[in-house]
Amino acid sequence: MAEDSDLEKTEEPTGRRIEQAREKGQIPQSRELGTFLVLIVAASTLWMMGGWFMERAIEITRKAFSFEPRYMHEPAMMVPRLAEVSGDAFFLFAPLFGLLVLASVLPPFFLNAWVFSPTALVPDIKRMNPLAGLGRMFSWNSLMELGKAILKALLVGGVAVLLISSQRDEIFGLLAEPLETALAHAGRMVLFAFLMLVLTLFLVVAADVPFQLWHYYHKLKMTKDEVKQEMKEMMGDPHVKGRIRSLQMQAARRRMMQSVPQADVIVTNPTHFSVALSYKAGMAAPKVVAKGTGAVAMKIREVAAEHAVPTLEAPPLARALYKHADLDKEIPAALYNAVAEVLAYIYQLAQWRQAGGAYPVPPRQLPVPPELVPEAA
Repeated sequence: MAEDSDLEKTEEPTGRRIEQAREKGQIPQSRELGTFLVLIVAASTLWMMGGWFMERAIEITRKAFSFEPRYMHEPAMMVPRLAEVSGDAFFLFAPLFGLLVLASVLPPFFLNAWVFSPTALVPDIKRMNPLAGLGRMFSWNSLMELGKAILKALLVGGVAVLLISSQRDEIFGLLAEPLETALAHAGRMVLFAFLMLVLTLFLVVAADVPFQLWHYYHKLKMTKDEVKQEMKEMMGDPHVKGRIRSLQMQAARRRMMQSVPQADVIVTNPTHFSVALSYKAGMAAPKVVAKGTGAVAMKIREVAAEHAVPTLEAPPLARALYKHADLDKEIPAALYNAVAEVLAYIYQLAQWRQAGGAYPVPPRQLPVPPELVPEAA
């Protein structure tokens, strides 16, 4: 389809796209890096420990082929003898084999591609399709691998020819040396040539690793629509998010209304604002337990009336509290004096209801800083 065309995949893969690919077992791979690590470990180990390997191998060989008459008369001893020699050979080469195994599992660490994916272990019937197999054989990727193999063969072959030509005199000189000296000399020459050929592969690795990384991320590139769809999935559908916010607001409003009966006073701007205040012994300052505008403000006043919570009309203070005081938080320090006068009036009103006497006069000119009062709605 046109939307899947590489020409439209202009966006770099997102972190989520890369993580999904890793979960499917799709990681950057470089065969050249794996081959190079195994060979360089083998060459280095043999170069540094070749003498020790040779001495121990000669000892084991002499031990294995030495003639002992008692084995001729006790054939049952031959099996333990074979097991002993085999054990010696195993322990001789165990360090080398262990290093080679370690080298074979290191490439993913260098490519940041170490991952265990059960999905990659699931059989895929599509891979058994012979037509798909033929398609992969003649794909651009296969042609690229063929070209890379040819270049690698030419490079390694060229270095081998240079090594042989440069050591030609030494090679022919081996014929004039004693057998043991010639064998040791030939071993050093072979190890040196092997090490040089392996180091030559570093040039191939230096070119292949960046290419494989580029090719991997290029395949994961996305179209603009895919990026938008992923962002929508991560951020959530706007309609769903709107519904969630609506439900959250409704739940918060219900909790707020449950706090209104415990309020000491409702400060109102008669038609638009309502703010419920509460002050208990031990509080540092009064706090807002409910606030709202419009229909919510009307509902606060209705709940307050049902539970006999006193209400005071103080438009500037109501607007200032609604604007600058957070729900379930203490009021701003700049409004302490104004709220203190309101609470004093409420306490006087409570005393009047209990003992009677002169009706307390509601405060009219509250000390509300003008800069805290928003424009009247």
